[in-house]
Amino acid sequence: MNKNDNDLLAFVTVAREGSLTKAAVLLGVSQSALSHAVRGLEQRLDVRLLNRTTRSVSSIEAGERLMNAIAPKLSEIDQELELINEFKLRPAGTIRITAAEHAVNTILWPKVRELLLEYPEINVEISVNYGLVDIVSERFDAGIRLGESLDQDMIAVPISPQLRMAVVATPEYCKKPGKPQTPGELVNHNCINIRLPTYGGVYAWEFEKGSKVINVNVKGQMVMTSSQGRLEASLAGLGVTYIPEDLVQTHLDSGRLERVLDDWCAPFDGYYLYYANRQLSSPAFKLLVEALRYPRE
Repeated sequence: MNKNDNDLLAFVTVAREGSLTKAAVLLGVSQSALSHAVRGLEQRLDVRLLNRTTRSVSSIEAGERLMNAIAPKLSEIDQELELINEFKLRPAGTIRITAAEHAVNTILWPKVRELLLEYPEINVEISVNYGLVDIVSERFDAGIRLGESLDQDMIAVPISPQLRMAVVATPEYCKKPGKPQTPGELVNHNCINIRLPTYGGVYAWEFEKGSKVINVNVKGQMVMTSSQGRLEASLAGLGVTYIPEDLVQTHLDSGRLERVLDDWCAPFDGYYLYYANRQLSSPAFKLLVEALRYPRE
């Protein structure tokens, strides 16, 4: 790229991120160099593009118009440059994925580990996020989400079997009077609660039995965002927790934990890798898709 191209890239990145600091990190340059590039572009165009304060940067009308005009073109150039990797002997390039913690630890990481060991030219960036991320606007190559929450305009590839939740506690805790027989009785128990970082709220435990669907807002001494943390708290005897079955199966088999409300924990659709409906994708991304693909009947 020539100087004009670099200044345009600098402007688009600053405008999109709304921050010189974030844009500088993404581009791998200093904030002063980035500010100088944007100022130079404004001087050559003889028009102001951005409003700057000590805390943020925002586009004014001229900047917004320029941003809308050139940002898609720069994105297309980036995609085409990535596709040049087709001509390399080995797949290469960076793949950005967003997923929740459980999917990362149980599905994504084991496959990514094997892929990176076999293909050292491939780079993978994983962002742990519990929200319904717009992968196009956030510039991710793909996301991982439960089947029930997939967008219709995305390509979706199954990467796990059906999943199931478990309500568990230690045998000592389960010996206490009033062991819950229905989900509603959990309100009388010390429950290790779940806070989803993206939303900030405490999660209502979901149950299903036949045609009955119940959500229960439980209470307890502990609230955690981490599945592993909730598991450790439950193993320590601090109460009842609601957790993916696969994370606790070994402890159920060993007798360190017991299930309650088993008949209220119905299986549900598992994880899918989802990505935008593009005609072309890089060899590295195609390898990842096939490595993660889970055959379903």
